[in-house]
Amino acid sequence: MSPAPDLDPVVRHLYVHVPFCPSICPYCDFHVLTRRAGLVERYLAKLEEEAARLADLYDVALDTVYLGGGTPSFLRDAELSALVGSVQKHLGWGRIENTLEVNPGTVSVERAALWRDLGLDRASVGVQSLDDATLTFLGRQHDAQQAREAVGTLVRTGFRVSGDLITAVPGQPLDSDIHGLVELGVGHVSAYTLTIEPGTEFARRGVTVQDDDERRGFERTEEVLTSRGFTRYEISNYALEGQQSRHNLAYWQGRTYLGVGPGAAGHYPAFPEADGILTVRRTNPHLHEWLAGEAGEVEAIDAPEFVTDALFMGLRLNTGLDLADLSRRSGLDVRAAYAAPIEANVSRGLLVLDGNHLRATPQGWWVLNRVVTDFLDVDGLG
Repeated sequence: MSPAPDLDPVVRHLYVHVPFCPSICPYCDFHVLTRRAGLVERYLAKLEEEAARLADLYDVALDTVYLGGGTPSFLRDAELSALVGSVQKHLGWGRIENTLEVNPGTVSVERAALWRDLGLDRASVGVQSLDDATLTFLGRQHDAQQAREAVGTLVRTGFRVSGDLITAVPGQPLDSDIHGLVELGVGHVSAYTLTIEPGTEFARRGVTVQDDDERRGFERTEEVLTSRGFTRYEISNYALEGQQSRHNLAYWQGRTYLGVGPGAAGHYPAFPEADGILTVRRTNPHLHEWLAGEAGEVEAIDAPEFVTDALFMGLRLNTGLDLADLSRRSGLDVRAAYAAPIEANVSRGLLVLDGNHLRATPQGWWVLNRVVTDFLDVDGLG
């Protein structure tokens, strides 16, 4: 008989989705839209209502808050102040880290000071490139000088700053982009390959990304950043010592979190009466449906799915995951139940098993979807 799962009943992380953007980038497939008269006011009112409802349903003691989008920094000062006030009133505030996603074109010395006064201490800045031609191709509204000034302002204001980069862009001077970002004083870099998603403007134009360019960007980013003292702690994320994103680590470690706002996803504790269900994933509908009170998507997560989700996310980390801890949290003997896919992928050089600790090799990172598919195919557990 399997032991009872041992999961933390307290929710310690919150994601807030702000869907408004100054413009829609041609590669973007997130739930975003430009603002219209009265829409932000309705959004803020509904957001407070949702925060109050979640506070009644769950035991919440926040370690991290992440305001993402969209472009949260595109909100006017009074609007962002109202949003933060609603969160703090009903759910509290992050004890360890509170992040604001920032568009470089929205930064000023005065606004950065206001954001710090609101209790935001980490800024994730959508730099994407420090090359004007690359920014133009990506459809960004800021130029390289604005990006440099924005990062510098945030660093001087006392934020822990993360810079986003997009790689594998045709003609991009990647080395220069990376060195330039590091020299601006960021402690964290998120580097993502340009991906052409269906339905985006780039897809309609027929833009493509070559496999060789993707692999070259993947490898060269690591070479340059590690030479500058950064550690690749997750497939796409690099940090100086102590600068890892604590909020995103909660995702990769399979922790529960609240998702507030249109299109937001959350990972919630299951109520005690949910026999065999460990957690629940909820995804809110898009803005107009969310404003109308429509229900989103709900997915009940049982032990096998909890384990495969945890493997998919945890193997993204350079440290991998502890199978004994995952067994305790899921109630399954993970090492025994998944012995075959573990052994097969270790023999292929895609995973390394050290005691109870399982991690992906660099080659395993490159084909991680294929690796995790082997775990999904285990008889009697999927």
